[in-house]
Amino acid sequence: MDIDVRTYLKEEGDGRYSLEAVVGGIHCMSCVRSIEKTLKEFPEVISARVNMTTRHLTFVFQGAKEKANALLAAVNALGFDAKPYLRDAAEEEMRRERSLLLKSMRVAGFAMGNVMLLSVAVWSGAGSESGAATENLFHWLSAMIALPALAYSGRVFFRSAYKVLRQGRTNMDVPISLALLLATGLSLYEMFSAETGHVYFEAVMMLMFFLLAGRYLNFQVRGRAKSAAQDLLALMTGFATVLDQQGKSRVLPYQEIEEGMLLHVAAGEKIAADGIIESGMSELDTSLLTGETLPQPAKPDTPVLAGMVNLSGPLTVRVTKPTERSLFQEIIALMEKAEQGSAKYVRLSERAAKLYTPVVHALALTAFLFWYFIMGAGAYQSIVYAVALLIITCPCALALAIPVVQVLAGGRLFRKGILIKSGDALERLSKVTTVVFDKTGTLTCGKTVLTNTGEIAPEMLRTAAAMAVQSRHPLSQAVAAAFDGALPELVVHDVPGCGLEAEKNGKRLRLGRRAWALDTHEFPSADDAVPEIWLSEDGRPLQRFVFRDDLREDSANTVKKLKKRGLKIHILSGDRKSVTAEIARELGITTYDAETLPDKKCGIIEGLKRQGEYVLMAGDGLNDAPALATANVSISPATAMTVTQNAADIVFQGDRLSPVLESYETAQAAMKLTRGNLRLTVLYNMIAVPLAFAGMVTPLLAAAAMSLSSMVVVLNSLRLNRMVDKRTGTK
Repeated sequence: MDIDVRTYLKEEGDGRYSLEAVVGGIHCMSCVRSIEKTLKEFPEVISARVNMTTRHLTFVFQGAKEKANALLAAVNALGFDAKPYLRDAAEEEMRRERSLLLKSMRVAGFAMGNVMLLSVAVWSGAGSESGAATENLFHWLSAMIALPALAYSGRVFFRSAYKVLRQGRTNMDVPISLALLLATGLSLYEMFSAETGHVYFEAVMMLMFFLLAGRYLNFQVRGRAKSAAQDLLALMTGFATVLDQQGKSRVLPYQEIEEGMLLHVAAGEKIAADGIIESGMSELDTSLLTGETLPQPAKPDTPVLAGMVNLSGPLTVRVTKPTERSLFQEIIALMEKAEQGSAKYVRLSERAAKLYTPVVHALALTAFLFWYFIMGAGAYQSIVYAVALLIITCPCALALAIPVVQVLAGGRLFRKGILIKSGDALERLSKVTTVVFDKTGTLTCGKTVLTNTGEIAPEMLRTAAAMAVQSRHPLSQAVAAAFDGALPELVVHDVPGCGLEAEKNGKRLRLGRRAWALDTHEFPSADDAVPEIWLSEDGRPLQRFVFRDDLREDSANTVKKLKKRGLKIHILSGDRKSVTAEIARELGITTYDAETLPDKKCGIIEGLKRQGEYVLMAGDGLNDAPALATANVSISPATAMTVTQNAADIVFQGDRLSPVLESYETAQAAMKLTRGNLRLTVLYNMIAVPLAFAGMVTPLLAAAAMSLSSMVVVLNSLRLNRMVDKRTGTK
């Protein structure tokens, strides 16, 4: 290899190293098994897995770094193109492959249309002397169109077949290539022979176009997959201010932060590493990690985590864990572990197609031997029968059985603001038995609003809004948003960890926490489950402001319908227990867990899976990303941060929860159609193969039958919208 793989290794400790590579040439699960089996035969390899969706290979080995070159070379020796994963290079490779497939399909489609037109002209003039001359001319014209198209578009199959044959293996592209080349060879033989017979250029072009169409659809689905863990790494890149023993500051990249260092974190900055506050008072936005909507107070001895945002006052933080060992890295490890498991899901079409190659080879060879030795049909005619069998059994309908349903289902959901990102998401979603909801931003809108405006005097609201508009605190922003009108000008001071302070008409105004804003302790205490702030004048309470993160408009109805379909509902939230319990009560959900960090969420989901549940996770925060990846299938609102959307299999837009139900019902209908399509392909082959074996089908009729089977699959798939509308009761 030209690339020294050692540069891209990641140290795992104890003399172990891991490498992530992108592998070109993977078309089916037999490719995955071949790669994993080859690597695991090396005694140094501890684990090896291939993600079929993203075509990523990750293996862990023990020993000298130089061994990585040999391991990757062993994969390439199988006929694949494995290279260390580089984001830009991988995306460029995907763009090249997509472009090749699209161009090849277009060329094949153009050639098929024109050759079919020429064939119609041939058939219309058959039987006369002038008709024979026209037929011969049009055969030559067909060849001039078909041969360049075959050379260009057929590369997709020929290259793959050549690589595996060189290694003494086979795949689905081998019989496809044989069918294309033999049918073309027979046609050329007929053209140059003394007798003008049948040519099969139209059959070759038709076969090639439908196979390329199926492969392109499949590639488009796979191309949507993206590694969420890689995007998560980008969130913790940047620079932090480090203080030395003399109090002098210097700026270091996050990656160079070490345990014991002192960090100066200004207001508005992200905390770069796990640690403990040594000095300063402020409030922290922890929503990135816990899902908690309210800022948390920060004071000396308060533990902090990488990724939290300092909202108000400056802080000095003593690092207890550097960035590379922070909670962020633990989240990444959890996600990568979950992504490894995703390769276990095998598409229905791949499970059916894995027997295609050996069975078709055996049938074609048996047909040739039968007609040549037993029936005495001669070499040419025996080859014609074998080619007809190869064509009629080409897996075009099988290749379309899943992608067509996926495209139709994806199109329906896309029109409703729902994006399917994973190729097998619908298959997995159809098996769900338990739905796990995050609370904040999923069951709720994720936006704090002032709820007691009707109890607040307009002047009180105006004064509070004039103070609140100058703060970044989410509760202050909710107060400011609740007032629509001109605001008086006030000089406002931000008191870290407490609230806002101003002076008006010689009196001190405070807007913030109860214990800070009020000097009296005689005022009745409020339910701590309700977020609140107080407006006071010289310590005397003026007005209480109460907030709530409202449920989505249709949360209750969606949960009710999901339960009606026999699904179990569970809430996992990083928010307080009292708040979570109240939401669960309103929705009629009896099972919930509160104050859960990412690792605990993953553990709960793993526990449900061990109990035999098939879990759908719906969440929107960074703390939900590992849980989304751990669940059997996942869904996230479009308001979620990028890394969470990338971890999810499905993303939906809008402020309603009904897309969860719509996705589930679409998945149920799609899988029913998929199974129906696979049954149709089996029935087709049960009828077509005996006819072809008996010599009752020419290559042209075989191509037409193959195309007809594809059309039947597509027409059956078009029933999807009607089926989903019936299930959801919509029109």
